Amino acid sequence: MTTTAEGITSRARGTWWREAAIAAAAFALCLLGGALQDGGNTLSPPPAAAYGLAALSCAVLPLRHRTPLAALAVTTASGLLVRPLGLLLSPLAVAPAVVTAYSFARTARTERRAAGAVSLTSAALLAASAPWFGDLSWQDASRMGAVAAFPLVAGVLGRSVRNRRAYLDAVEERARRAEQGRESEARRRVAEERVRIARELHDLVAHQITLANAQATVAAHLFDTRPEQTRKSLRELVETTGHALDELRATVGLLRQSGDTSTPAEPAPGLDRLPPLVESFRRAGLEVSVHHEGTARPLPPGVDLTAYRIVQEALTNVTKHAGTGSARVRLAWHRDRVTLTVADDGGDTRRTTLTPTPTPTPTTSAPPSRPPGYGLIGMRERAAAVGGHLSAGRRPEGGFLVSAHLPFPPAKAVRRTADETTAGTQAAGTRAAEAAANEGRAGGARAGEGL
Repeated sequence: MTTTAEGITSRARGTWWREAAIAAAAFALCLLGGALQDGGNTLSPPPAAAYGLAALSCAVLPLRHRTPLAALAVTTASGLLVRPLGLLLSPLAVAPAVVTAYSFARTARTERRAAGAVSLTSAALLAASAPWFGDLSWQDASRMGAVAAFPLVAGVLGRSVRNRRAYLDAVEERARRAEQGRESEARRRVAEERVRIARELHDLVAHQITLANAQATVAAHLFDTRPEQTRKSLRELVETTGHALDELRATVGLLRQSGDTSTPAEPAPGLDRLPPLVESFRRAGLEVSVHHEGTARPLPPGVDLTAYRIVQEALTNVTKHAGTGSARVRLAWHRDRVTLTVADDGGDTRRTTLTPTPTPTPTTSAPPSRPPGYGLIGMRERAAAVGGHLSAGRRPEGGFLVSAHLPFPPAKAVRRTADETTAGTQAAGTRAAEAAANEGRAGGARAGEGL
């Protein structure tokens, strides 16, 4: 508060000194103009009338910022009184009018208003300086031209200063808006990157944890009756948790990178890794059948990853919620799209908007109530990101159905995109590291809450 008050006082003091210096300089010029005699060839002490006109015209100069038109009128009127009082009307005598013409032109709202007032002042002073009787010498003509030109030049200069300041203000405003736009775009990209990281963490971790939970449940159920099967389930559990730790370590390591890395990024998974995925669910006790319709075609990396993640998440939800031991995956290849469907015959225990809480099994007690996850939300977001759409809901004959329609470009574009798969994957990892260096942990926490 004290610093602000001192700044205001300092600016006010500087303004007062500037106005005082301008008024003193104009007063001195007026007196010098009043001292000119004999057509400006000789100097004599200024008469009292020169002091009076100088004091009158300079007294209104501090008011030119509040009432510029009135100050211009007073100084112009003072210039018109120079010759009737027996003084020589020279450019020095109209110095206050020049100052007020500059101020009025700089503060006028329109150029027409500024040009009209300044031109009228110049014309009045020109008429007042013209000799009405006698011959017109070249000295008189040059003096008249100077008296009329000085206010015009001051008006043009004042208007130029106004336009320059308006231009600089516009540039600053554009720069400020551009900066705000960049900050908004940066926040939007960070938010999108957080959602993408949360979705990746959900798909990576939830799948492995679900399989581990199923294998642990089987081991607990067969512990007393079938020890060999229990040991097999436990070995598979160790393998599943190891894969989960490796994938989580790779994801966290990607987030901790601060820039480009010389280590090549692992290619993103696609439908070519569907057989190992199906086999992992079969080891967890879920029989999965895969059917293909049409001729398979190479997919762009983004669509390929989306298809893989949708199948992975849909089968994970079957394992968690369906209460059945089988699921069917169908891939239908069309000319401009691929259709994925994952269906099961389990109970109707899921919601169609969010991934719900697990249904209790006979060997476990009902889990406490917890907020829904982000499984179906993530699948819909993935499908929409590549221009497709996804639907999920209960089947009339029982069970649950997830269906996704994913478009892909013509074959030439697919081949061109396939050549850039490795570079694109590494660039995506770099963007994740740069845009989410400070936000990645929050996104990971959000995904962990939705598991």
